Amino acid sequence: MTQSHDTASILIIDDHPLLRRGVLQLLELEDDLVLVGEAGTPAEGLRLADERDPDLILLDLNMPDMDGIETLKRLRANEFAGRIVIFTVSDHEEDVVAALHAGADGYLLKDMDPDDMVHQLRQAALGRMVISDSLASLLAEALRNQKGQSTAPDIHSLTQREREILRELAAGLSNKLIARRLDITEGTVKVHVKHLLKKLNLRSRVEAAVWAVQEGIGR
Repeated sequence: MTQSHDTASILIIDDHPLLRRGVLQLLELEDDLVLVGEAGTPAEGLRLADERDPDLILLDLNMPDMDGIETLKRLRANEFAGRIVIFTVSDHEEDVVAALHAGADGYLLKDMDPDDMVHQLRQAALGRMVISDSLASLLAEALRNQKGQSTAPDIHSLTQREREILRELAAGLSNKLIARRLDITEGTVKVHVKHLLKKLNLRSRVEAAVWAVQEGIGR
C-alpha cells in the first residue's frame, strides 16, 4: 500500500484480538504510523501482505496451524520486501536465533513500554534493525557459543568495502540505507553482505551486526 514518504504502513499478524486492538489504539495516536491491516491467522496475514504490501509487518511467534517462523519463511519466499519484526512474549535464545536466521529484521517483546514500542517501530520503518534491549546480551552469548563450536569470525578476512558495510550493519542500517550512504547500488550491497557473512561464518545480518558491536567494530 502506498503511503506518503512520512508515513509507514503496518500490518499485524497475531491470533490475540485484544493485542491487535491494543496496537491499533496505540498507532491511532501517531501521525506517521498507520495500521493498514490486521490478521488473526498466518494464512490471512500472508494474503493481506500480498494485497496491501505494508512497509512493516509485526508478526507473532506462537500461533496455531503455522508458527511465526514458518510464516516468516513464507513471506520471504513470496518475496515480501518490507520489514518483518517478530513481536512475542518469548525471550528464549533458540526462538530469537531462529527468527533472525529466518530473515527477521527485529525481535521485540510484548511487555515493552508503549512509548518504547512506538520508537522501535519508527526505527524499523526507517530501515534499522530493532531488538529489545534485554535480548542483546542473550544474542551475543549465543554467538559466543556458536564461535566455540565452529570457526571464529575473522575481521581480517574481509575486504575494505566489506568492512565498511559491516560497520553500517552494526549501526542497524538496511541494504537500501547502506547503498545510499556508500553511494553504491542496493544489489552491490546484497552481494557484499552475502560474501561477508560467508567469510565470517555467520548466518544473518543481525548476527553480523551484534558480533561487530561486541568486537568494537561499529562506528
